[in-house]
Amino acid sequence: MPSPSPARMHDFEVISNEKIADGIFSLVILAPRLASALKPGQFVNIRVPGDASELLRIPLSYVSADPQAGTVEIWYAVVGNGTRRMSEWTRGFTSDLLGPGGHGWRVPEGARRVLVVGGGIGVPPVLCLARELAQAGIAVDACVGAASSDKLVGVEDFEALGAGEVRVATDDGSAGVCGFCTDPAAELLAAGGYDYVATCGPGIMMSKVADAAASAGVYCEASVERMMSCGFGACSTCNVETTDGMQGACMCGPVFDASKVVVW
Repeated sequence: MPSPSPARMHDFEVISNEKIADGIFSLVILAPRLASALKPGQFVNIRVPGDASELLRIPLSYVSADPQAGTVEIWYAVVGNGTRRMSEWTRGFTSDLLGPGGHGWRVPEGARRVLVVGGGIGVPPVLCLARELAQAGIAVDACVGAASSDKLVGVEDFEALGAGEVRVATDDGSAGVCGFCTDPAAELLAAGGYDYVATCGPGIMMSKVADAAASAGVYCEASVERMMSCGFGACSTCNVETTDGMQGACMCGPVFDASKVVVW
């Protein structure tokens, strides 16, 4: 059974909300208690007012937290009415959220070299992890994928933190190699030397990364994000089928042992 949820209610104020790529925004909020509590791989459930017919909060991962400044940065894609309204928030706007939700990445003790693989808006949780690893002196390589160059995020951030390899792939070939980031990830894994793999993105992408990691004999975790409606295990809308049975992503995840995920 999962432990009690660490999530608590937090009021927040918008510090900035800027477009960083086609359809992708960076939201920075002031939430001091939350900033001190978040760990890489966890998520928050944000209340987006403005439409009484939309009762559910929006679950989002975060890309960075600054406990000293009391701020949290969240990257999100505009995919529906809720995130469209979010994109219109300006400095000073206030709302509330539930967090931190679930558990994050569990890097094996003694890991010395790690590969992170992020596709699309799946980049934030692996970038957040990569920053923490780099600060701890652990070598990090990254594979980043997107549909096109104008939707790419995180590449410069991985380079800035000192990632040894930063491989880029786009579906249309407008940046990096033409294809999916699973291909360069498989190449790096086949070359050997990794102790751990972390991945987040579309299900089919994570499945292929998990297969490549298994073939290389490397432990792999995946952030399997579902519609985590309540955020604390009450509604069962975010179930993930695993070899241990159905498990809620909001409590048993969102980070799972990739070898145990049955349905992506």
